[in-house]
Amino acid sequence: MKELHVPDLREILDSSADKYGDRAFVKYADGDVIYEKSYNRIRQDSLAVCRYIRSFSEKRRHIAVLGKTSYEYIVFALGVLLSGSVLVPLAPDISAEEAAMLAEGADVDAFFYGKSFGDRAAELKKLRPKLFPFIDYDEEGILDLINAKFSEDGPFASLSEFELDMSECCAVIYTSGTTGSKKGVMLSMYSLIGNISYTDRWEVLTEGRSTLAVLPMHHLYCLSGDVLRNLRDGVTLCINGEIRDLQKNLLRFNPYVMRVVPLIAQSLLQRFRVVSAKNPELSPREAAELVFGKNLKQIISGAAYLNPELVEQYDELGIKLLQGYGMTEAGCRIAVPDTEAPVGSVGRVINICDVRVKNSEIQVHTPTAMLGYYKMPEKTDEMFTGDGWLKTGDIGEVTEEGFLFITGRLKNLIILSGGENVSPEAIEKKFADFPLISEMVVSAENDRLVADVFPDYVYCKIHGVDDAEKAIKDKVNALNLKAKPSHIISGVRIHGEPLPKTATGKIVRKNSL
Repeated sequence: MKELHVPDLREILDSSADKYGDRAFVKYADGDVIYEKSYNRIRQDSLAVCRYIRSFSEKRRHIAVLGKTSYEYIVFALGVLLSGSVLVPLAPDISAEEAAMLAEGADVDAFFYGKSFGDRAAELKKLRPKLFPFIDYDEEGILDLINAKFSEDGPFASLSEFELDMSECCAVIYTSGTTGSKKGVMLSMYSLIGNISYTDRWEVLTEGRSTLAVLPMHHLYCLSGDVLRNLRDGVTLCINGEIRDLQKNLLRFNPYVMRVVPLIAQSLLQRFRVVSAKNPELSPREAAELVFGKNLKQIISGAAYLNPELVEQYDELGIKLLQGYGMTEAGCRIAVPDTEAPVGSVGRVINICDVRVKNSEIQVHTPTAMLGYYKMPEKTDEMFTGDGWLKTGDIGEVTEEGFLFITGRLKNLIILSGGENVSPEAIEKKFADFPLISEMVVSAENDRLVADVFPDYVYCKIHGVDDAEKAIKDKVNALNLKAKPSHIISGVRIHGEPLPKTATGKIVRKNSL
């Protein structure tokens, strides 16, 4: 296995403060006012929270952080990691019952939450009365109080002066999962920092540029890329907040790059089409700047299939839309965007990973792989081969140049009564360039294939398509004529609302349709 020599989080925090000082690390808006927090300030606040945690006990604790992406969320999450305790980030929209269940499953004994969870906090406290401390980190003055008592020159200063064990579990991150129950992925500091230490083959973000954090912070993709990597590299992190404010914040912050899931890229392109149609006198680039801002040059997509036609359409606007690939169990990234990547590829395998394809499955060998699923040894064993390779569950291939292609998911394979193995993703991709379809998922019912479809109603309105259902069924019938018998879609259900999704934007394939 490849070896990595990486700094711990404290070293990165100290180094970034030394290099970038009072330069803005985080920007966010409250109403019409934009606030900035410097590299010095994030260091000061995070270490104060670290000392606060260790003032209760220097032993390792399991601490949940729950809330929408905010500066305070980042500070408390970093504070937990710096303290040597175990961070358990939870999705901000879960119920009190689910929060209690996940907290119990991860042995959480302290809880930091934001105001977005405030209406459920009292109920959670009843369900888990032994959680202590149990703090609303958005409460006015809380961070100032912690800073005042646990400052770097105060009586508790020594509490933050210790060596972090890079090999111990420092985070339990629940997988969102499109099927099955959630599992807590155990990652070490070595995994978190090691996975941001790959070598870029092309320029994405450099010192002084900015990125917009769109995805939820409890997901490793955002925590690793938007926080840890940007902190190390001197990149300013602009916080989007609510997804409904995305276009406003693109214009407000004018980021150079952002990380999204394909559905967000698709919805922004729909917005561009509306703006372009309303302003025919504008060039495509001028109309694009009214949606994406003047500086956006790159969008990094992950978590789901990216339509190549979407890439081409963004190219026409002067924006590179490129795809990456990873999984929480691998420490995050497996392949990253590359301008030389062939169409349909999910990027080039990073230099700290080895990838092979065995029995059609993509398998990974990396020093940043998870320690296992928390308190699930049998499930952990199922994820690794006998010779130590991580099973991704994805079907695909890798080229000699290291470019990775994904063609489907093993667990999504549909096995019909005749013994045929059908990849629903392979069928869905045939409709990727059909503009009337916004979302589509193929499943099996009574030994036949059925498609659930959410039409692109915005496109239909702009282009005068009065009967989207008929047009979509006509397209299905046309492709059925060319399809082999096992790939024929026998039924189509049209939905008036988007299809159910996980917190990271993946369409749920079972249990909700």
